[in-house]
Amino acid sequence: MRSQLHNTSSFVFKRIAGSWQRPSTRIAAHLHRNLSNASPTEKPYYVTTPIFYVNADPHVGHLYTIVLADVLKRFHALKGKKAILCTGTDEHGMKIQRAAEKAKQDVRAFCDRNFRGFSKLANEANVQYDHFIRTSEPDHRFAVQHFWLMLKERGYIYESKHEGWYSVSDETFYPPSAVHLILDPATGRKLMASQETGKEVEWTSETNYHFRMSTLRDRLLEFYADNPRFVEPPSRMQDVVSQVTSGLSDLSISRPVERLSWGIPVPHDTSQTIYVWLDALINYLTKANYPFQVPGQEHTAGWPADVHVIGKDIVRFHCIYWPAFLLALDLPLPKRILTHAHWTLGHEKMSKSTGNVVNPFYALERFGSDTMRHFLLHNGGIQDDSDYDNKYIIGRYRHLQGNLGNLVTRVVRGKGWNVRRAVASGRTDDSAEGKAHLEALKRLPSAVDHWMAKSYPGAAMNKVLTVVQQTNIYIHKASPWDLAARTDQHGVSRASIPVQTDQQVAKVDGIIYLCAESIRICGILLQPVMPQRMKHLLDLMGVDEGRRTFQDAVVGADGEYGVPKVAVGRGREGVVFPSLDSDL
Repeated sequence: MRSQLHNTSSFVFKRIAGSWQRPSTRIAAHLHRNLSNASPTEKPYYVTTPIFYVNADPHVGHLYTIVLADVLKRFHALKGKKAILCTGTDEHGMKIQRAAEKAKQDVRAFCDRNFRGFSKLANEANVQYDHFIRTSEPDHRFAVQHFWLMLKERGYIYESKHEGWYSVSDETFYPPSAVHLILDPATGRKLMASQETGKEVEWTSETNYHFRMSTLRDRLLEFYADNPRFVEPPSRMQDVVSQVTSGLSDLSISRPVERLSWGIPVPHDTSQTIYVWLDALINYLTKANYPFQVPGQEHTAGWPADVHVIGKDIVRFHCIYWPAFLLALDLPLPKRILTHAHWTLGHEKMSKSTGNVVNPFYALERFGSDTMRHFLLHNGGIQDDSDYDNKYIIGRYRHLQGNLGNLVTRVVRGKGWNVRRAVASGRTDDSAEGKAHLEALKRLPSAVDHWMAKSYPGAAMNKVLTVVQQTNIYIHKASPWDLAARTDQHGVSRASIPVQTDQQVAKVDGIIYLCAESIRICGILLQPVMPQRMKHLLDLMGVDEGRRTFQDAVVGADGEYGVPKVAVGRGREGVVFPSLDSDL
């Protein structure tokens, strides 16, 4: 692999000297910066979202995708690993070209305006992205044209006449067996549509370039067999294997410029525009410095991706087309593709045409980013679709208030004990219940790590919330307030009641310490999901900001906390989850 990448870089320099495409000043600076500053390092964790079409405004599905990716990125950063998140916008193709025409706008101006909605969504959702790519940028154009030329040199591209049904909405051709005649309920018009997506298709006959995907069937099946968890969940892995096993056709990878002018030109043939999905998929490589990898340091920018997070509607493109393109050039394949289900509204498919959609900005403004991040991970589906409703969001928030929020309040504001004294003692409750809870708490970090490693952040979060619930059950049964009624928070007995023994003081401290450790560890592990609220929780517990890593999420790892860093009064600042302004 190293020699292949080295040859790729050499090829780039030869092409730069030629006439087909000279790199812009920006690309030259990019190359100089990455070559001069590069040093051998461990491969970063690299997670991506799809790049989103700019023909329409963002919806809640986009929000779900980027939150999933961000939680994975933040978790690996929590473990001390360099982590990279790439998101962005897909700005080429007939769908965008027609949307700009319909809006009576120049297509470049249309993209320059509409991409901002997606960057705004990521920012308002508190997503820590490292790259926001736009496919209309010069460095991406250069990467795509280089990738094309490499495919061409290896004999994977040929020119031929193509006839078939094309969906502008899906930006793909469908075979006759995959389309059918339907009646559009909105207009009463009969039309041909994709059986898979329901989107309208139109008959197209044209001469264009094709990719010899049929020749890669056996290599794809071999890769799937060697990597059975390449696609998650397993049911979609099975679907992919089934599709490829049944046979692959060669893929049309360009459109005549008279039909599609807004895109990246085919090198040496300005009469053709590169197919939008070939163009789009390469974005993951563009931001990993392709094709400028330094020999011996090919992985320093993240490739191969650890996880592509995508919706189930684009599985074919990411799980069949994309691996085929990469195999053709002997480039490393992504390690995993997490495919999630969709959201419904009123148990009906969301559709812009019917107005059955959710504006994610309204939800973020009303509930806040942490509340939405938690709700999306808890209720969002990986295997099956999930229904969206404000009442579900409010219900999840109340559950957080009543469990984690109430637990923190009980411990931090409790009368008759001192959290700092309990932490300093370092003793846990030695009752049977206390020992059982301690063992569950010790197992929690590895359980979270297990589900995050499988790219299931929702399952990982639920493991933490289960321990929170168990801690509430434990403290209720242990009732430290009954024991503490015999003493004040400094361990001094009250004159009006019998003197409390040292054993009773130690018992209270053991209960409170075990609960405080549960809160601290759960708070640390929930940071990737609710970064703002968990910062406040750890501040309330007095945990130093330098001791909030995954390595610190171990019982007894921190004996210095217990003095709140923020006010613990009864106002909004003294609680982890304040009341919502509205329950409607």
